[in-house]
Amino acid sequence: MEAVNRRSTLALGLTLATTPLITWATPAAAQTYGPDEGKEVSPGVRVVALGERKSVIPAYATVKLRDVVIQPGAKTSDNLMTNDMLCHMTEGELSVVHNKEKFTVKKGDVWACANGATTEGTQNTSSAVAIMRVIDLMPA
Repeated sequence: MEAVNRRSTLALGLTLATTPLITWATPAAAQTYGPDEGKEVSPGVRVVALGERKSVIPAYATVKLRDVVIQPGAKTSDNLMTNDMLCHMTEGELSVVHNKEKFTVKKGDVWACANGATTEGTQNTSSAVAIMRVIDLMPA
């Protein structure tokens, strides 16, 4: 057995002290889905339900969380929003037509839709899968 001296103790201490820093600095990977997860709502578009809970906001009875997974080239039709919602791009990029205004959302972008006042359609024009996370605010 080797003798433990100040140098080996210091080296071990530095190694243990920097390991969490290296681990914490690693970015978290986005959620990925298999080809059959969730419910297919149109060709190349799947909805994965993530959770639901009673709301503490008086105007809303329930909040729901879902991911809309859109394959390259796939699109959603223009839909009238049936509830208020917040959207967040967790992966990829989408071309969005929001009340006839066209814009591109990229990873990290956030936008909102209003119940009955917003129409929206999306298309994945990139070569990567796009994941749009949606928080549905269901009316009371």
